Amino acid sequence: MSPRIIVIGAGMAAHRLVDSLVTRAEDRLSITVLGDESRRPYDRVGLTRFFDGESPEDLTLPSTIFADPRVTLLEGDRAASIDREARTVTTASGAVHSYDHLVLATGSSAARPPVEGAELPGCFVYRTLEDVESLREHVVTRAAELDRPVRGIVVGGGLLGLEAAGALQGMDAEATVIQSSDRLMSAQLDLPAGASLRRLIEARGIAVRTEARTTAVHAGADGQAGSVTFRDGSELPADLVVFTVGVRPRDELARAADLVCDERGGVRIDEACRTSDPAVWAIGEVASFDDQCVGLVAPGYAMAEVVCDRILGGAATFDGYDLSTKLKLSGVDVASFGDAFATTPGALDVVYTDPVGGVHKKLVLSDDAKTLLGGMLVGDASAYGSLRPLVGGPLGGDPAAYLLPAGGVEAPTAELPDEAVVCSCSSVSAGTIRHAVREEGCTDAEEVTACTKAGATCGSCTVMVKSLVTGELAKLGKAVSTGLCEHFELSRRQLFDAVHVSGLTTFSAVIERFGRGRGCDTCKPVLASILAVLGGEHVLEGENATLQDTNDHVMANMQKDGTYSVVPRMPGGEVTPEGLITVGEVARDFGLYTKITGGQRVDMFGARLEQLPLIWQRLVDAGFESGHAYGKSLRTVKSCVGSTWCRYGVLDSTSMAVRLELRYRGLRAPHKFKLGVSGCARECAEARSKDAGIIATAQGWNLYVGGNGGATPRHAQLLAEGLDDDTLIRTLDRYFMYYLRTADKLQRTAPWLEALDGGIDSLREVIMEDSLGLAADLDAAMARHVATYRDEWAQTLADPAKLARFRSFVNAPTTPDPDLAYVPERGQVRPARPEEREDGGILIAGTTLEVRR
Repeated sequence: MSPRIIVIGAGMAAHRLVDSLVTRAEDRLSITVLGDESRRPYDRVGLTRFFDGESPEDLTLPSTIFADPRVTLLEGDRAASIDREARTVTTASGAVHSYDHLVLATGSSAARPPVEGAELPGCFVYRTLEDVESLREHVVTRAAELDRPVRGIVVGGGLLGLEAAGALQGMDAEATVIQSSDRLMSAQLDLPAGASLRRLIEARGIAVRTEARTTAVHAGADGQAGSVTFRDGSELPADLVVFTVGVRPRDELARAADLVCDERGGVRIDEACRTSDPAVWAIGEVASFDDQCVGLVAPGYAMAEVVCDRILGGAATFDGYDLSTKLKLSGVDVASFGDAFATTPGALDVVYTDPVGGVHKKLVLSDDAKTLLGGMLVGDASAYGSLRPLVGGPLGGDPAAYLLPAGGVEAPTAELPDEAVVCSCSSVSAGTIRHAVREEGCTDAEEVTACTKAGATCGSCTVMVKSLVTGELAKLGKAVSTGLCEHFELSRRQLFDAVHVSGLTTFSAVIERFGRGRGCDTCKPVLASILAVLGGEHVLEGENATLQDTNDHVMANMQKDGTYSVVPRMPGGEVTPEGLITVGEVARDFGLYTKITGGQRVDMFGARLEQLPLIWQRLVDAGFESGHAYGKSLRTVKSCVGSTWCRYGVLDSTSMAVRLELRYRGLRAPHKFKLGVSGCARECAEARSKDAGIIATAQGWNLYVGGNGGATPRHAQLLAEGLDDDTLIRTLDRYFMYYLRTADKLQRTAPWLEALDGGIDSLREVIMEDSLGLAADLDAAMARHVATYRDEWAQTLADPAKLARFRSFVNAPTTPDPDLAYVPERGQVRPARPEEREDGGILIAGTTLEVRR
């Protein structure tokens, strides 16, 4: 008979357990997963991405395991009781399920401090998708009611609190973090590191108050949260309060079933993750090991693997918690790993601090300075992926080398012991990765990830995984391909040079001479970009039109419902009142949803394919150009108002931003790139988070390069300082041209700069000292781009052949797609969800809103 396994809880640990069971089990199993929430398991670690525009569906974990006939997922039917004697679980609906193995993966719930007013409207926790959806709705509603930015208070200055503060700021709310201890992230950072982090957080415009204990939340005149008071009697106004003061293990079911639980909470488990009942296991945040529950995903995954192995007859053990953490807040790099507080007797500290640059790094070593015990990284955590696997082993070099401002060095992976854990999220060792290459036949990092799950969760170890794979392939005497794809043995850089020298102008000619076959989704867009740079032709010209990605193919970004967004360029964020009126009229007449983007321009959503030419005709007539939001090219040049209006401004940042955006518009590259220009050191344009950041000083412009936001944020590095206008532009010309000629496919400037031999110093020599003799060629290439630039949409509107592609149906070009359905929200419309479509929604037909009954 197939063993019957019931998993109570449908979070990340439960998902990992089920995934491992169905992957490893050769015999038949019967797995039932009982989830509280009426949705499939989702990524709680990436919850903040919800505020970056990702939908709940985007956060959903891979659901293929639930298509396995051995697995049944019951959403929204929580477990109500456990009968250990009968080995059954009864759910809220009254259903009774029998088990041979019961796994508790109930997780934890967000705690609210015992303060007066903590339950008032406007008080939130930050734990589930429902929590963040409610928080966003409240911010939007309150901002509209108050007609000013919402004032948010975050109580708790740990990892989650800083993420919540970043989310508030991302919604244009004011954010203040309240921490009861003397520093932020006190569980992971010492006082000097906490002080560095505080400076970074405050520099982003988030206020911080430490050694402040919240005593009450007071209601305003409308009955909602209005202010917060502290133990010292002080008070702060607050339109909303977010509590991130910790979690409580959800052990109610276990206690009701008389399983042994720890006094401070959590179901007690042994090294096999077994509870006091041999048929019941516990994993994740509800499990207490050595009298400790930990709210991190990596230990939960490790426990899941142990339970999977035990159920299948193995003898795996849980060896304790890996408390390594890395902050995911955009623009701030923080990591802590191993014995970060140097509690080991005789431990030594090696510290590097740059208060001006906002960097503090510490390595903890054994008393002989040979063994790495732990560390803290603030402001630059690029070495985290290389250092964390070395904990407990020899560092293999001068410790100071790992703390250099250039962002650390790559770990000596050849010397990394097999037992070193490379991926803490999935507990994958260096030996497992090497085995995947040697014995499983994996030939690249992607195959190793699919085979071992290394790098599949947070991604902080991907560089190390790739390095290990490359090293192992070299040991086996196998050539490590740098080819673009199976159709080209040349890398992107080599292919760029080949096309440049040969003068070929079409994909068919290039693949005939330098490749083979018909091409693929990898090489076609790359060649399209290279040909656009070298040839300067329209992206939809001739056969090259067939090479484009979906978005470039129609020069607009496709959205989740199949419609498109329209983003006109607004150089430097500058737009005239007449221009704004035109944008508003277009959005109104075509029923488009409008939103101000982070790049200081207006995004209009919901345009159908056949409407794009009509919309762009009106925008082009009003003087607008394509904003290239769809292309691997320049997106925006963000700026403050600079010396024109601001009393702190040193130089005219707006004029410089406009000049740069008009210069680099339409420049195709291996990846999208952005610029920022700040008029003073207060850095309101967030220039150092951009691929190129320019900051005004009394001596001239300081130029920073190689920064980016996104999933792996990087602070840009100082390339040159005190530049005049012309020197700044010449330096930027060479920087961008050198990047787009030498970068790999889909490689942003930050990893390109990190991989560049010699790093920032080498880049400086090439583009400022002309060490390779390329300066004249780079200057000429940029001059050619500027001279040949033409607006893509203006050209398209003048060409009937290009316009012919913009129709929803070949035989009915003006007929709207009947599957498009919308519902009203906050005075605009959004795509209807499936359940809303069944009950009737709003259809957009032409420019008229029609209610469908």
